[in-house]
Amino acid sequence: MLYARWVNMTRMAIDTYGAEGRMTLEVDRTAAPRAGMHPREVLWLLGRLFRPSLSIDVVTTTARFDAAPDDVWRRMMFYEEVPHRPSLLLRMFLPTPVRTQGSSKKVGTFVACTYSRGGLTKRITVLERPRLVRFEVLEQNLGIERCMTTVGGSYEFRADGLATEVALTTQYHGHLRPRWLWQPLERLLAHRLHRHILDGMGAVPSR
Repeated sequence: MLYARWVNMTRMAIDTYGAEGRMTLEVDRTAAPRAGMHPREVLWLLGRLFRPSLSIDVVTTTARFDAAPDDVWRRMMFYEEVPHRPSLLLRMFLPTPVRTQGSSKKVGTFVACTYSRGGLTKRITVLERPRLVRFEVLEQNLGIERCMTTVGGSYEFRADGLATEVALTTQYHGHLRPRWLWQPLERLLAHRLHRHILDGMGAVPSR
């Protein structure tokens, strides 16, 4: 039954995209959904009926802290370093962070992050205290690579009177298609992840 539905959707895509779609789908026909596949795998396979996107998605979340930039800078932490548990929504869609190695923050530092399923490795590429930290993700193995892969991110600190505005940015490749369907959920998750980090920074006492 599942294979029959796949074939019907394939024929619909061929009618929509013509020869180009026919050529692409001919290659993927052997990758039809199988019984017992994880839902992520099925979604990824069905998404291949739509044109891919090579663009990098960027999501930014901001928060205001009633403290000077130097003070907020000292509270900075990665997602994997936040002491309190992620929200239910984050736990539903992302592995849970366990620990980090190489937590000293300086240019060139490699940060190995261990999760409940797999891990990823970051490298700090820019550090301008107390204004900017930028990092790139060198390796990701979290079991979600057919859904999305993280490219990098940044923390920006801007003085605003006696307070500080912090902007967290994540850059990623979204692989689920069609993009118009999946981008809203991806952006929601990114904002919730940023908010989790910002809440963790806010919970650290001022020094």
